[in-house]
Amino acid sequence: MLSQFLVTAVGIAVAISVHEFGHAYVAHLLGDDTAKMSGRMTLDPLKHLDPLGLIMLIIARFGWAKPVPVNPNNFKNYKVGNLIVSLAGPAFNLLTAIIFANLMRFANIEAILIIFNAIVSYCIGFAAFNLLPLPPLDGWGIISTFIPLKYYDVAYKYESMSTFIFILLILTNFHLIILNPIVNVLYSIVATFII
Repeated sequence: MLSQFLVTAVGIAVAISVHEFGHAYVAHLLGDDTAKMSGRMTLDPLKHLDPLGLIMLIIARFGWAKPVPVNPNNFKNYKVGNLIVSLAGPAFNLLTAIIFANLMRFANIEAILIIFNAIVSYCIGFAAFNLLPLPPLDGWGIISTFIPLKYYDVAYKYESMSTFIFILLILTNFHLIILNPIVNVLYSIVATFII
């Protein structure tokens, strides 16, 4: 019987690695080599681990990694580049989930099937959580792109409260009300692309 710890470790490692690599690689394509120069354009999960985010991933199947350093000033268009890089992490998770969901059809060994299923599950959970509109998550990066400059001060104050908001959401289980619809949509997208 395959150890649950091993299954969890593989699922988390893949979800974190492809997510953060996605940010770094897309930033590189758009002209910013900050992540590459700091050794973060890699699929090595150890380079991306955030201790609290890892604990949350293990406990609740959602969490976060260390944000990849990105300097949007290096993009030709600051806002468009920031938007695309913010979308890249969840998009890479979703693509990985689609690939492994399709590979599950060919897995004749139960242990491989269990690992592939964990990869799909953690990739979807990681993408969903990161789409929440809270700093420093990708959802905030996406939404902040559309905030007019005159409201940046208000948005910055909101960013400084993010840790408190995280704790409040988790303690009240309100995060599940927000996350479950996102997870369901992502699973539907994956199901659409199963061959």
